[in-house]
Amino acid sequence: MITRLVKMTFKEAHVEDFRNYFPDIVDRIRNREGCQHVELMHDIKDRRIFFTYSKWDSEENLNAYRNSELFGQVWPKVKKWFDDKPEAWSVEEF
Repeated sequence: MITRLVKMTFKEAHVEDFRNYFPDIVDRIRNREGCQHVELMHDIKDRRIFFTYSKWDSEENLNAYRNSELFGQVWPKVKKWFDDKPEAWSVEEF
């Protein structure tokens, strides 16, 4: 199992856009094959910074999502709201 962490910094004008959009897509992400968990976190000091925390059965499952039609709809929409380049890490517990 792998954990995926993604840090996203949004333009102030789009913070609420993202907060309102995420509930519309989170269940569709959770229902992807191999996805065990997805949650959204918010930085306590900078309201523009969000993190997604997701758990996947394998890197293949994560990559299948990243190459999916769903990701192709979600990422371009939120990408234009970013104020900084997103950062992402895939990690394993040991």
